[in-house]
Amino acid sequence: MHIAIAGNIGSGKTTLTKMLAKRFGWQPHFEPVANNPYLDDFYGDMNRWSFNLQIYFLNQRFKDVVEISKSKDTIIQDRTIFEDACIFAPNLHDMGMMSDRDFANYSDLFDLMISLVNLPDLMIYIRSSIPTLIGHIEKRGRDFEQSMRIDYLKGLNDRYENWIKGYKGKLLIIDGDNIDFESNPKDFNTIADSIDSELYGLFPMSEEEK
Repeated sequence: MHIAIAGNIGSGKTTLTKMLAKRFGWQPHFEPVANNPYLDDFYGDMNRWSFNLQIYFLNQRFKDVVEISKSKDTIIQDRTIFEDACIFAPNLHDMGMMSDRDFANYSDLFDLMISLVNLPDLMIYIRSSIPTLIGHIEKRGRDFEQSMRIDYLKGLNDRYENWIKGYKGKLLIIDGDNIDFESNPKDFNTIADSIDSELYGLFPMSEEEK
């Protein structure tokens, strides 16, 4: 199976991916951040590097989808290819940080890729407000994120909400403002039980059946 976690920057996707992978014995796929050759440049000059960054992410995410489709394991993925094309790239284009020509080129490439991609078996969306996101971003202290513009973050949040309203696959929404899955075991167990219900129905399968 393919389980995916979606959410804005700072929503807690990576933390939840690690916790669920450990809980269910799933194989995690993480968003490439540490070795991303464009992130520092992008946050320093978004206009110059937006197209390069989005093409890099699109390429990496498509590789992930191909690998996941070939795997016999249950994979839990930190961010999906859909978010790159439906949220991040359009947001940069609308803000004037990606030209019409670059956006059209990017969109054509995405349309070709998406024709070969299936929806995840379950999409988990962490819904978080801007203050919550900012708090998480400040807490983790990544240097390249400290110069992030609030209007950029807000634009992403608005697009996430619009995208999730029209999402056609199986979906579980988590209230990132009021559920502390990282520090509160009860909250995390509630999420895990909800996932069991979504994937296996009211009577969860045994480990052998999974």
